[in-house]
Parts: sequence; structure tokens; C-alpha cells
Amino acid sequence: MAKTDLFESPDYYLLDELLTDEHKLIRQSVRDWVKKEVSPIIEDYAQRAEFPKQLLKGLAEIGAFGPTIPVQYGGLGLDYISYGLIMQEIERGDSGIRSTASVQGSLVMYPIYAYGSEEQKNKYLPKLAGGELMGCFGLTEPDHGSDPGGMTTNFIDAGDYYLLNGAKMWISNAPFADIAIVWAKNELGKIQGLIVERGAEGFSTPETHNKWSLRASATGELVFDNVKVPKENLLPNVSGLKGPLGCLNQARYGIAWGAIGAAMDCYDTALRYAKERKQFGKPIAAFQLQQKKLAEMITEITKAQLLVWRLGTLKNDNRATPAQISMAKRNSVEMALNIAREARQILGGMGISGEYPIMRHMANLESVITYEGTHDIHLLITGLDITGEEAFK
Repeated sequence: MAKTDLFESPDYYLLDELLTDEHKLIRQSVRDWVKKEVSPIIEDYAQRAEFPKQLLKGLAEIGAFGPTIPVQYGGLGLDYISYGLIMQEIERGDSGIRSTASVQGSLVMYPIYAYGSEEQKNKYLPKLAGGELMGCFGLTEPDHGSDPGGMTTNFIDAGDYYLLNGAKMWISNAPFADIAIVWAKNELGKIQGLIVERGAEGFSTPETHNKWSLRASATGELVFDNVKVPKENLLPNVSGLKGPLGCLNQARYGIAWGAIGAAMDCYDTALRYAKERKQFGKPIAAFQLQQKKLAEMITEITKAQLLVWRLGTLKNDNRATPAQISMAKRNSVEMALNIAREARQILGGMGISGEYPIMRHMANLESVITYEGTHDIHLLITGLDITGEEAFK
């Protein structure tokens, strides 16, 4: 029997006053959808390590795929606060479902919009926005994660087409994606992006199994064995690492908001439980150590909310730097993971039960803290920004 989702969003510093009516309407519509479509099924899918593909249509309908993409290409033309709020609400449901939306919008639609030809934009973006096509993003390789510049996936000019060889791993959406945005080195060793369509001979997407994290998300590899890619599928307007890194900035921004959603869900669950659970003749919320945990949780959530709101206003003005985005991504995920662990303790033994979302969030966040730039690398990005010295090479 599915439990009713009673989630109430914490807003200790009245940040809603900084949002427009449109922002609040968008957030409410996504929250309602998550409560109705995600919460009742997500524990079951996570336990079975299966992705609920039926959610794709709903994600498209609520505008989760490329919400900032202009209306002419099928997006909603929303601002970055709206985008952040959508990601926050979806990740409040589950990090894996937010990953699916992040990949589609930030890592597939964004590069086509930012670096693609007009023909590519018109061909792919409306179908991606509507969920008619699903995409994935191929950057990470078996031997190249934090150092994507060392990639070995490559393509050569074979006259009528490009010939692509190599492999990518830890790719969200890979098992069911219709297209892949693949970053590979050309004959001069310069990184470029290619749109690779499913069905191309020599292109396969084996699924990654045995994950303890993001279990309700589909992860796989991308394998290219002499894959012929039409020349018109090369993204013409970018070369070098700035291409994929520009996409990652979009995704990291969404994660900075999204992880707060997971933290909110853990906090809300722990607060509700602490008020209801009685020990020694009174609710455990009446004990000092439980109050300390809850008070620190709401403090950290509030600080993170203020950070991402300000980042969103900077992003709307096109002034947010990659280093500022890194700081917010790192802060939000660390905060969320700490809150998940503390919330688990408040629930005692029940904290490990699938009857509550906390252990699922905690396990998911162990992936989120590593992907789109690891926790340590983001720290060093801030270090580079403030000192001018590069510590990760």
C-alpha cells in the first residue's frame, strides 16, 4: 500500500517572498506531479533497481526537459530560478529521476542549442523537449573521469562520414537513449561533439548493473566500434574542452538546487517522525540532541537556499561564473548527505527501512557527490579561483 506523501517545504527565511508568482506556480505543479506520480512508486522501483520509464511522458509535460530552451525550439523559455525549482522538486522525489531530466536538458538539449546548427536545433530540440526522443551525454571514459582531456575516444574523416571508435561509461539514460552527445578527439587531437543516433552499426549501450546508488535510474556504457556518423551530426560551433564543460556548468547548476530537494525531504521526514515517535514518555523531538540535529538541518538548508537563489539571479543576468556554480554544487550535495545521515539517526532502526525515503536519498547522494565533478575537484576549482594556482594538474 503506497503511503501518502505529506511533504511540506521548509522556508525558514521566507525566501518565497523573493520568488515571482510564476516561480511558485511552476514549483507547485512539479511538486503535485512528484507527489502523485513519483512518491507512490519510487521505493519499489529503487528496491528492484529498475527505471520507471512511464515517468518520461510526465517529465516532458511538466516542462522538466530543457525548461530554459526558447519556445521556438520546443522549450518553455523559463528563467534559471524556475529551472532550479523544477530540479529541486524532482530530486525531492528521487535523485535518479532528476538525473534523467538533468541529462536531457543540460547535457543533450543545451549543447545542441548552444553549439549546434540551425538544422540540428530544429531536427532534435522539439522532440527532446516533448520526450519523443531521449538523449544521453558521453564524456566520462573507463580511464578518464576528472581528467576528460585525456580521453581516447576518437573519430577520423572517412570521406562521406566520420568513423568513431572508443567507449564511455557511467552514462545516465544510456540504456534507453535515442541519441547520444559524444565528445571525442578528431585527427588533430581536438575535442568535438557528435550526435550519434541509436541504430548506428557498431554502436551499443550495455546497461550497468549492481549499483547501490541511483537504483531507479538507468546507467550504461556507450561503445563505438567503427561507428559511421553522418558529417551533418558534428556540432559545428565549439571545439575543445569548453564544449563539454559548458554543458556541465548547466548540469551542476541544476544539481545545486536538486540536492537541496533531497535534503528537504530527509529533514521533513525526520521532523515529522521526531514529533510522533515517543520514548521515555514524550516525543523524541523534546530531547536536546534531537533538537540539535533538526536545528542544524534547517540552518544548513536555509544557507543553501540563499546560496542557490543568489546563484540563480546571477545566472539570469549571465554573470554566474563556473567557479561559483562549482561552490554551490559542492555545498548543496555535502549538506544534503550530512542531513540524510543525521535524519537516518533520528529515525533509528526505521531509518534503514524502505518505508521511509532516507536511506534511498543517502545512497543516491553518494553518486551525486561524485558526478558532474567530484567533491574534491570542485573544492580545487574554488582553490584555483581564489589563489590563481592550479592544484589538480
